[in-house]
Amino acid sequence: MRKVLLGIVGLMFFALPATAQTADEIVAKYIKTIGGMEKIQAIKTVRLTEKFTGGGGFEAAIIGENKRPNKTREEFSLQGMIGVTVYDGKDGWKIEPWQGKKDVESLSDEEMKAMIDGADFDDSLINYKARNIKVEYVGMDTVDGTDAFKLKVTLPSGTTKYYFMDTDYYVPIKIETKRTIRGAEVESETIIGDYKEVGGVYFPHSFESGAKGSPNKVTVTIEKMELNVPIDDSRFARPMIKTQTQPGGKIEEDKDIPKTPEKKNEPDKSKPSTGVKKPVS
Repeated sequence: MRKVLLGIVGLMFFALPATAQTADEIVAKYIKTIGGMEKIQAIKTVRLTEKFTGGGGFEAAIIGENKRPNKTREEFSLQGMIGVTVYDGKDGWKIEPWQGKKDVESLSDEEMKAMIDGADFDDSLINYKARNIKVEYVGMDTVDGTDAFKLKVTLPSGTTKYYFMDTDYYVPIKIETKRTIRGAEVESETIIGDYKEVGGVYFPHSFESGAKGSPNKVTVTIEKMELNVPIDDSRFARPMIKTQTQPGGKIEEDKDIPKTPEKKNEPDKSKPSTGVKKPVS
């Protein structure tokens, strides 16, 4: 597990002895380690170019866009098709062409809950008290033989996360999530690593996720992270369906399907620089 922190060599100067015993102390050292609150809050937008790797080496490209306070858009490119999932702070929608669906659909209740849990621009530990998030220190644990502080994080939605914080650098190395879906409790876990500095703040760039205890995991690697890039609010708006009356009284629907940015504005997909994902939430 210690190898996942190789990209965080620049943080060695901030390494502190494992003496923190309260949630406030651990979180304060985490914030200091990754760059400080001032630099974190100076970030208003993030655009991510990511690679998704599933079972059997299956790969796809992801473009993620996030804007304060809670707007998020994800474009998933697969075999020439682009699926879109968006939350604008109030409304959530998606397009899933690989399901044979080209029209815009509303997110289901469970999908909306998951989006709301993950849409906050900052990680759940940042300004958690002001955001009505409860954080508790629940003792020590281990992650693949590495000691870790364990924090219980309860979101306003009722979703519970357990953050496993490295005892040298005070950054998350694993997050376990418990949420209720259709009346049943579902547990997942994400291994976090490869911290890199971008714009004066350290972000993880590698995420390995799946059901808790399952050997089947998917990996998301951030290849490029851009901070404070222009992202118009229209990128998060649900496409409108316009109706036009044609000669003879015929009604024609003009569906304004979302488009990816023009080529000149697309992130550079050249050799990876390899990081809430998005800043982790």
